[in-house]
Amino acid sequence: MGARILVVDDELQIRKLLKVTLQAHGFTLLESATGCDGVVCVGMERPDLVVLDLGLPDMDGTEVLRQIREWSQVPVIVLSVRDNEAETVAVLDSGADDYITKPFGMGELVARIRVALRHAAHAPGEPVITVGDVTIDLARRLVEKGGQTIHLTPIEYDLLKAMAVNAGRVMTHHQLVRQVWGDQNYDAAAHYLRVYIGHLRKKVENDPTRPTLIITEPGIGYRLLDFS
Repeated sequence: MGARILVVDDELQIRKLLKVTLQAHGFTLLESATGCDGVVCVGMERPDLVVLDLGLPDMDGTEVLRQIREWSQVPVIVLSVRDNEAETVAVLDSGADDYITKPFGMGELVARIRVALRHAAHAPGEPVITVGDVTIDLARRLVEKGGQTIHLTPIEYDLLKAMAVNAGRVMTHHQLVRQVWGDQNYDAAAHYLRVYIGHLRKKVENDPTRPTLIITEPGIGYRLLDFS
């Protein structure tokens, strides 16, 4: 039996499509057509991951996410027809692991699901993280690229670490600023974030002008690609 995926979506055709596709990839499917039933199902069935539509008939998907996050850290991938940067940021800051806008490619969804499941399975405090040809040794605060040590400033290291432990997931500007600089002086720190991302790309990318490791999610944040 594969990982148990709960799909919370009121569109029957979407649920059927996801059921056929995800079962073909070895996952076990659970279904809910309403937000209330979805919250109950998370508590009763303990799925390994939730695919959550924002446009539900009984409550907004953001409220479903809020209720789930009160007691569970199950990975949640949000689906929505609303292509709105501000809403995307709000959903990610509220605890969603990823966000995909309808219509979406099934291959992309399956890849995002696998990344979220891998991230959830990683042991806390994992001593070494490898992303592409970059290795981060958390215990020694040592970063290598292609076997060669990279010298990072403390802020550059903290920023890379924050993205590395969430490799494959979108990290919003606010999430990165909070983890690296704290909650104070967000506006100033948000400017520095762009500067330090530029510095990091010069050190970890093969071609900083065409980044393939640290990817910009326009208006939202950054994603460190997970190649595993």
